[in-house]
Amino acid sequence: MLSNSVRKSLRSVAAIVCAGTLLAGATACGAGSSTSNAGGGKVALLVSTLNNPFFVDLRDGAKNEAKKLGVDLVVSDAQNDSATQQNQAQNAQSQGVKAVIINPVDSDAAGPAVAPLLSANLPVISVDRSVTGEKVTSHIASDNVAGGAQAADALAKAIGEKGKILILQGMPGAASTRDRGKGFKDEIKKFPGITVAAEQTAKFDRSAALDVTTNLMQSNSNVAGIYAENDEMALGAVQALGAKAGSDVKVVGFDGTADGIKMVKSGKMSGTIAQQPKELGKRAVDAAAKLIKGGKVASTQPIAVKTVTKENVADFK
Repeated sequence: MLSNSVRKSLRSVAAIVCAGTLLAGATACGAGSSTSNAGGGKVALLVSTLNNPFFVDLRDGAKNEAKKLGVDLVVSDAQNDSATQQNQAQNAQSQGVKAVIINPVDSDAAGPAVAPLLSANLPVISVDRSVTGEKVTSHIASDNVAGGAQAADALAKAIGEKGKILILQGMPGAASTRDRGKGFKDEIKKFPGITVAAEQTAKFDRSAALDVTTNLMQSNSNVAGIYAENDEMALGAVQALGAKAGSDVKVVGFDGTADGIKMVKSGKMSGTIAQQPKELGKRAVDAAAKLIKGGKVASTQPIAVKTVTKENVADFK
C-alpha cells in the first residue's frame, strides 16, 4: 500500500506530464478526441478584408466547407494592405499549412507574396481576384468581365440608353476592378447615346464612395446613372444621391449582397450583378482538400453571375 505522501507525489508528476503534453499541442489528458479539425490538413485562407459583407460571406462559405471536410482552416484578414498580406503568406508557410487560398488585396502585389509558396510546391488557390505574374494551382472566381457587361446592359436599360454616367472604380490593382471595368466599358460602347462623364476609384468602400459621389456630382449634376463596381460603393452612391437615387439617377452595383438586394427591392438601385461568395469560399476549400490528398483540380473554375433587377429580385435573398 502506497503512503499518502507517495500518492501525492505521483499525482503531481502526472499533472506535470499532462501539462507538458498540452503545451506540445496534443489532446488533453483523459479526452477521447482532439478538438482540432486538422484531419483534412491545415489550410490558410488569406482574405483581403473582412470589413466587407461579400468577403465575410466568402469566409463563411469556406469555414462551413472546412468543417464538413475536417480541414483546419486558418483565416487571416489583411485589412486591405498588401504588405500585411505578404507577411501573412510567409507566416502561413512557416506554420506548416498544406495549401494556401488567397483573395488578393492587389493582384500585382500578390505575385511576389505567393511565389515562395509555389516554389515550395505548396498548392495556391486564388479566389475572386487573380494573381498577376504567377501561375497559381487554381483560380476560382466569378466571370467579372461578363458581369461588367451585364451591368452595362442593366444601366443602359434603366436610363433609356441615353445620358451621362459615372463609374465608381474598385481597388486599384485588383483584377476584379480591371475585369469589371473592362466588361462594362466594352459593352457600354454599344450604346452611342451614353457617355462616361467621369470615373474615380472609391476602393470598394461605402464611405469612400459617399465622398467620391458627392464630389463628382458637384461637377456632373446632370448625370443619368452610376455604375459602381461593387455593392458597397453603390450603397455609398445611393446615400450621396439622397432623393435622386432611383428616380433622377439610376444606380447599378455588383456583388448581390444582402444590402444591395434590399436597395434593388426598394427601387433606390436599379440593379446589381449577383455573385455567389459562399460558393466561391466553398469551392476554394474543396480544391485545397483535393490537392492536399494528391488529387487534381481545374486551373480555372468560373462561377456564374446573375443580373438582379426589380423584376426578378424576389428570386434572391
